[in-house]
Amino acid sequence: MKIMVAVKQVAALDEDFKIRDDGLDVEEDFLLYDLNEWDDFSLEEAMKIKESSDSPVEVVVVSVGPDRVDESLRKCLAKGADRAIRVWDDAMEGSDSITVGRILAAVAKKEDAGMVFAGVQSSDDANASTGISTAAHLDWPHAAVVAGLTYSPGSAKAVLSRELEGGLQQNVEIACPSVLTIQLGINKPRYASLRGIKQAAAKPIESLALSDLGLTAADVGAGRALSRVRRMYVPAKGRAEMIEGTPAAQVAKLVEIIKEFRGA
Repeated sequence: MKIMVAVKQVAALDEDFKIRDDGLDVEEDFLLYDLNEWDDFSLEEAMKIKESSDSPVEVVVVSVGPDRVDESLRKCLAKGADRAIRVWDDAMEGSDSITVGRILAAVAKKEDAGMVFAGVQSSDDANASTGISTAAHLDWPHAAVVAGLTYSPGSAKAVLSRELEGGLQQNVEIACPSVLTIQLGINKPRYASLRGIKQAAAKPIESLALSDLGLTAADVGAGRALSRVRRMYVPAKGRAEMIEGTPAAQVAKLVEIIKEFRGA
């Protein structure tokens, strides 16, 4: 059986940064890249299933992105993933989370995956939609914000608990194969050992292009995206003022500020 884990290399801002001239993103030189935190928990959950199974389980990590994504994929290999696949084609530039779900679904079909795990969301865009989009394109059942999972490889069903709003939890039985988006705290991700890091450095990272997945340029990219960034900017900073004096003086000052704000 094969568990496919979708992972993403996310961007974080350096202390100093500059918005690109087109106003759509930050200049890449000011971005720091790392493996998405939620995906670390997804990988660990797949590894736990593999290690507790009596039957063979292959854990395959997949990411959509350019060459720099290899660094994050090697982190996954160092933690025990069996294989790593990076999907990229210049036509994919500008793809939104829904389109990335289409790409991941094509990889899952090609790999004949038995389950697909993804993080609930990414720390940069936080759309929480890639895993759900993948399930839709596969026409598989899905469950989001999974905080507990009981699953035996090859089983027709999995039992899981989901986090809901207001601190509630929901216990669910889901048909498999399915797509699960994994929440933080479901497990304790392992550290990569020195041996694992050395082995990961020698492992190949497979590359797939559109033609390998039966997709065309018309299926991906900004032209296919259902959402796009219109403008990125640093918001204007507000101002705060401490009102001192007696309670009566503070009230009088507050009334004055309100009247000024309202233009009275």
